[in-house]
Amino acid sequence: MATQKLYAGVKLRETRARLGLTQKAFAEKLGVSLPYLNQMENNHRPVSAGVVLALAQEFGFDVTELSTGDAERLVSDLREALSDPVLAAPPPLADLRLAASNAPALARAVLDLHRAYRRTHERLASLDEALAREDATLQPSPWEEVRDFFHYCDNYLDAVDRAAERFACPDGGRADPVPLAVAALEKAGLTVELADIPGLRAVEAGRVRLSSRAAAPTRVFQLLHQVALVTQDDLLEATLDLARFQSETARGIAKTGLANYFAGAALLPYRAFLEAARAERHDIERLADLFGASIEQVAHRLSTLQRPGAKGVPFFFVRVDQAGTITKRHSATRLQFARFGGACPLWNVHRAFEAPGRFLRQLAETPDGVRYLCLAREVSKPGGAWGAPVRRFAIGLGCEIRHARELVYADDLDLGRGFEPIGISCRICERAGCHQRSVPPLERRLRIDPDRRGLLPYEVET
Repeated sequence: MATQKLYAGVKLRETRARLGLTQKAFAEKLGVSLPYLNQMENNHRPVSAGVVLALAQEFGFDVTELSTGDAERLVSDLREALSDPVLAAPPPLADLRLAASNAPALARAVLDLHRAYRRTHERLASLDEALAREDATLQPSPWEEVRDFFHYCDNYLDAVDRAAERFACPDGGRADPVPLAVAALEKAGLTVELADIPGLRAVEAGRVRLSSRAAAPTRVFQLLHQVALVTQDDLLEATLDLARFQSETARGIAKTGLANYFAGAALLPYRAFLEAARAERHDIERLADLFGASIEQVAHRLSTLQRPGAKGVPFFFVRVDQAGTITKRHSATRLQFARFGGACPLWNVHRAFEAPGRFLRQLAETPDGVRYLCLAREVSKPGGAWGAPVRRFAIGLGCEIRHARELVYADDLDLGRGFEPIGISCRICERAGCHQRSVPPLERRLRIDPDRRGLLPYEVET
């Protein structure tokens, strides 16, 4: 079988810049000529096996970092953006890959322009008067800006993750997070109490009040969230400074997201959780019991185990509501989610609402030929009292099939066949014969025959 060539010029340049080395000094360390290094950094030649070994031996570099990063995300996002009907012919996929690999800053600028265009178009379509106001802007919505920040951080924030681990494991071993959190807040002059309050948490008059109606994992999470705000403010603010958000609103949303990240990482500290996940073969219910966490908290944490040198199985994680809208999304795999619209209707995450409290399994294949083991489960969040609203979501978690044997959920499955076709979204999906297609693909010609009618009123040319 032919091996795939590794082009990682951007990663090589980033590594050299981080080490503060000139091209000449870096080439000497790697044992290659200066022209050869220049060609690799510009993706004119693939990274050789000798260079990969030298990176590991000379610099302790996690070589898996060479094949990961923003490229797949950028390609997916560019493909969706440039398939917009405003463009007569989207660029070929090969060109998008070249742009994402060789000019990631340019690729992100194109995405920013497309996002501004969509926002303007949506305002005009809805007769929004915001464009006539003096404070009108073409900036992305704060929510989208923060979502993209975490998306392109690979949903792993090393400094925050390690700070949470130090808090949760003060003596090197995992401790009960509740007394640790209470002690930290008391040291800051805050007492903790349970109370029947609206919402989940409120801070007032020197007291942190947690909802007595909330589930225990939710209360612990909210307690740790408050610890992050009180004890890690300098770290959170420094991270926000580096992100350079375009508005105070986005910065505020991101700070909440960073505190949530700390809370999840303290509840499920990295090394202890990674070790348990491997020992339990990623049995989500067992891990939830061991750590006193919810199913959703565990599933989300599994998708963030991307620490350099100590990576877990690369998972994707998604949460959708009953309308099919994606409310959380992250992927450490090659599968990327649509930025606009819902997920593929053939994906098992949509069927989870029909089987509450159960894990559904699916062997799926995307149009690029990559195969996945997908898990889906409905999760309900009761209001804690009669008449209180119940929030219902479905979560999806999955990994590429080559990692499936590390999951208990694959034990009785035939991993060699039975893969269902899924896509990203109908508008950029290339499948010609999908019976659930909602709109035609933008990158394919259509054939209309008035004398013939199949499942759809058109045929997609291949």
